[in-house]
Amino acid sequence: MFYSFKGFIPVVHPSAFVHPQAAVTGNVIIGKDVYIGPGAAIRGDWGGIVIEDGCNVQENCTIHMFPGITVTLQEGAHIGHGAIIHGANIGRNTLVGMNSVLMDEVEIGNECIIGAMTFINAGTKVPARSLVVGNPGKIIKQVSDEMMDWKTKGTKLYQALPGDCRDSLRACEPLTEMPETRPQQASLYTTWEQIKNS
Repeated sequence: MFYSFKGFIPVVHPSAFVHPQAAVTGNVIIGKDVYIGPGAAIRGDWGGIVIEDGCNVQENCTIHMFPGITVTLQEGAHIGHGAIIHGANIGRNTLVGMNSVLMDEVEIGNECIIGAMTFINAGTKVPARSLVVGNPGKIIKQVSDEMMDWKTKGTKLYQALPGDCRDSLRACEPLTEMPETRPQQASLYTTWEQIKNS
């Protein structure tokens, strides 16, 4: 659902996909090949939200801010399921892990990885290529080229997902039994554990 607010109407590039069960309000700009999952709440009522090309904001994420702030997700930012971005800015090609919380005036550099369930205190500045975990979040090491390659490949799947959703996502009634002709699901991705153990 899209909502105007005080004269601001969301702007969404035609190549993006915003799930019908997401809510996008007000001063929000969504770029090319962006995926917004069901249950995401993107509230540009008190300030602005810019989601640059190739980002994804997965299921049940919240993006909001204090009045007068603009939140920016730079190109290729990857926001995992259930994360909360409140007045924070996310650098290019950065991953924010599932159920993480990033508070006001947080600045995350380019190509960072924020671990799942990490809490980052207001005003924290995280340099580029940092791996951050914990509550409160702490930098534990630098992101390696191998880790960044893994992250980038995962984000590319999400950059292809808007087109896949437009081509094949349809509301339907569930089947009552398994059909004999059910297709096989393609293997699209290698997990980090598989990479480490290969």
